[in-house]
Amino acid sequence: MDVAGLAARTGTTEHHLRRMFASLAGMPLSEYVRRRRMAAAAADLVGVDDSVLAVAVRYGYGSSEAFGRAFRAVHGVGPGDVRRDGGPLRTQPRIRFHLTVEGSVPMDTRITTLPAVRLVGHAVRVPLVHAGENPHIAAHVAAIPAEETQRLKDLNDTEPSGVLAVSDDLDPDRAEGGELTYLHGVTTTADPPAELDVIEVPAGTWAVFRTEGPHPAALQEAWAATATTWFPSQPWRLRPGPEIVAMLAFDAAARTATGELWLPVEPA
Repeated sequence: MDVAGLAARTGTTEHHLRRMFASLAGMPLSEYVRRRRMAAAAADLVGVDDSVLAVAVRYGYGSSEAFGRAFRAVHGVGPGDVRRDGGPLRTQPRIRFHLTVEGSVPMDTRITTLPAVRLVGHAVRVPLVHAGENPHIAAHVAAIPAEETQRLKDLNDTEPSGVLAVSDDLDPDRAEGGELTYLHGVTTTADPPAELDVIEVPAGTWAVFRTEGPHPAALQEAWAATATTWFPSQPWRLRPGPEIVAMLAFDAAARTATGELWLPVEPA
């Protein structure tokens, strides 16, 4: 599948296409394509007399071994088992999107342009967790002393304000368990201390979504709403860049928070 060509034909970018597909479908585009390919391959194994190698080559694999690994990952059994027993098989139905943009739930959003800035702080590579608290991020933040967080606050001289949760270097497909760079830090225009991790952010436009409610559920729901409600009805699309969460207020006892989700955007 030529994802770049598909994005071009639909008037968008591959980055935006992959991110929106993952948000709407609940799975990465690459995973959906792999499941559909293996479902079609399984039908051929049951209904066609071609060899397993011939089926493997038909679906883009150069060897029976590579095809077998991919096939087993989807169906839980090997191609030979399916040819002999006819199953078990896991089908992947064709996904169809029926998107209705109603606008009945208002989203507190603003568009702003930032100059080139630096995100500075303490970074770590962690796996992506779609729902609930990410324990790897929680452990990383808990290990940073309070006095170090205050030192970071003193470096903040531009928007987004306050201590930030920054996600960078995400796979465009946003696969569960895929790695990302998480930075606990602040935004600055000055040269930071040498011991801090730095993410250079070029000048650009950002969509800023204000969120309130249970943490982190309200934030995760807001991100999903950008894909299902906001982007389809606005002349903007995602561009590559870090995703930033600015925590404006947090009630530890109630586990509720008020924050801002900053997403890098460009005209669609």
